[in-house]
Amino acid sequence: MLRLLNIEFHKLKYSRSAKVLTLTYFILITFIALFASIEFNIGQINFRVADQGIFNFPYIWHFNSYIAAMLKLFLAIVIVSMMSNEYSNRTLKQNLIDGLSKKEFVLSKFLTVLVFSLISTLFLFIVSLILGLSFSDFSEVSIILSDMEYLVGYFVKLTAFFAFCMFLGILVKRSAFALGFLFIWWIIESITYGVLKWKIFKGTDTADHIARFFPLESMANIIKEPFSRLNAFKAAANQLGSEFEKDYGIHWYQLLIVIAWTAIFVFFSYRLLKKRDL
Repeated sequence: MLRLLNIEFHKLKYSRSAKVLTLTYFILITFIALFASIEFNIGQINFRVADQGIFNFPYIWHFNSYIAAMLKLFLAIVIVSMMSNEYSNRTLKQNLIDGLSKKEFVLSKFLTVLVFSLISTLFLFIVSLILGLSFSDFSEVSIILSDMEYLVGYFVKLTAFFAFCMFLGILVKRSAFALGFLFIWWIIESITYGVLKWKIFKGTDTADHIARFFPLESMANIIKEPFSRLNAFKAAANQLGSEFEKDYGIHWYQLLIVIAWTAIFVFFSYRLLKKRDL
C-alpha cells in the first residue's frame, strides 16, 4: 500500500494545479477562524460572529463539518484532474507496462482518496479544537468530546464524494466533462425527487425515504444544516408561534448507505478500467 501511495503522491508532487487547489481548500477552512473575528456594526448594534455561539462546544463540530464539506469541490477537482491526467499524460498505460495491475491502479487512487479525506478531517479537527478552546463558553472535557461523530460523518461523506469523482474521472476521462457530469447527475437527482414528491407520491413521505438512497442526496443527508440549531433561530421561531423540531443526528444507516455507494463506485471504477482497451 505504501508503494502505491508513493506512486500517486509522486505524480501529485509535480502537478501545480493540484497543489494550488489543495492549498486553497485548507486555507478556506482556516478562514473560518478569520470569520469568527469579524465584528458587525449595524446602527447601535455591535456584534461579533464568534459571540453568537457558533464556536461553542459541542455545536462547533456540527457547524465546521457542514461548512468544510461545502468546500469539498476544490479537492474533487484534484481527484478528477488526477484521473484525467492519467489518460492525457499516458501515465496509466506506462504504469501498466511497468507491471502495475489495473486492480492496483484503482486501489492506489482510492488510497489517495482516503488519505485526502483523512488529512482533511484531521485538519478540520485541529482548526475546530483551536476555535472552540478560544471562543467556546464551555470547556468541560465531556462537552468538548461530545458530538464528535460529525467528524466521522465528514470523513465518510468526503470519501464517498471523492470516490464518485474518481469513478467519473475514469468514465469520462476529461476533468471538465467529469465535473459537468457531476452537475448533471445532481440535476437528475433533483428532478427525480421532484417527480416522486409532487407527482407519484404526493402528500406522503415516500419520496423522502426513496431519495435518501440517491448517491449525492445520501451524502448530503449525513450532515444536515446546523443554522436552525442556533438559539437566535429558535427564539425567532418561538416569537412567530411555530414549533421547530429537526433530527440533526448522524445515524448508522445513513453512514451505511454512503459506505455502500463508496464500495459501488470503487467496484465499477475497477470493472470499467478492466474492460476498457487502453
